[in-house]
Amino acid sequence: MKKFSVATFNLLNLNEPGLPMYKDTKGWSQEQYDRKIAWTARQIDLLNADVMAFQELWHAESLGKAFDLSSMAGGYQLLVPPNATGKKIICAAAVRQEIPVESLEWIEEFPEGFVLDSGGGDAQTPAISVEIKGFSRPVLHALLRLHPDEPLVHLYVCHFKSKAPTDLFREPWYDKEVHGMHHPALGAAVSTIRRTAEAAAMRVILNLVMKDTDQPVIVMGDINDGQNSNTQNILTGQPGYLFGDAMGGGDTVLYSAQIMQEFRDTRDVLYTYSHKGMKESLDHILFSQEFYDQSKKRRWLFDGLVVNNDHLNQDDHKESGTNDHGLIKASFIYRPVLKSG
Repeated sequence: MKKFSVATFNLLNLNEPGLPMYKDTKGWSQEQYDRKIAWTARQIDLLNADVMAFQELWHAESLGKAFDLSSMAGGYQLLVPPNATGKKIICAAAVRQEIPVESLEWIEEFPEGFVLDSGGGDAQTPAISVEIKGFSRPVLHALLRLHPDEPLVHLYVCHFKSKAPTDLFREPWYDKEVHGMHHPALGAAVSTIRRTAEAAAMRVILNLVMKDTDQPVIVMGDINDGQNSNTQNILTGQPGYLFGDAMGGGDTVLYSAQIMQEFRDTRDVLYTYSHKGMKESLDHILFSQEFYDQSKKRRWLFDGLVVNNDHLNQDDHKESGTNDHGLIKASFIYRPVLKSG
């Protein structure tokens, strides 16, 4: 492909009508579901991306119905696990039919040897041990052939733990009189620790794929944190951006489509989520040096980022059929760095 585009889309609990989701035992009504499918289909048409990453999908049939209602019907391979029957949240993707998908898996467990345990590092710092073995939402991993003369591209679709405080009142240690007033802080801390662990586990997976290999990698999804967060820093490896043409690049780091776009804009106008009046980007498109303009190992050139977020002005997403995240799309042009000599 001489040009290609990728997009990420949080579906806000796309499930078949009447099926329970979290504490909502009734789920979507048929009318709400119809509006949600129709709106989702319109967004698929607007994105018109070659590869689309989805989060918060419950039921495979619901995603299929949205594509059938769109103008893209029959044009995509839907990458959905066989157990997507409305009982849990999964990550999924859609890839144009002409793009070969060479392999596909969902990663549930953290990689072997992943350990978060420390004696503290100095005499005054208490020890810490975090026992966590897997991702809240399994990570989709696919190998795509985007160009016949290039290596396969590793695609990862992830969805990390939200910032919402984890419910702790069911835990055996929980005592309302002791812990009740602290529940928001304690629950938020647990969510943050889990999200941080997921970012670190994903970074270990990426290191194993990228180190000394020149394997092109794209990571997309809802990491539930902003571009300057510790979550993002762990995931990307904090690369440097300010290099001359074909002078930069890093073996295992990931570059942000949002930051690349901000270099082209006169100010930061990108956001994909709004909560209590605060706007930030929780949804990200990240890529290896093979897609980074200034990399000496560049194969594709970044060609811009667009954000569809007007629907975030609507508060009642359940009635309007909209979702609560912006949709982002990044485009690339095949333009390898010319080898000297």
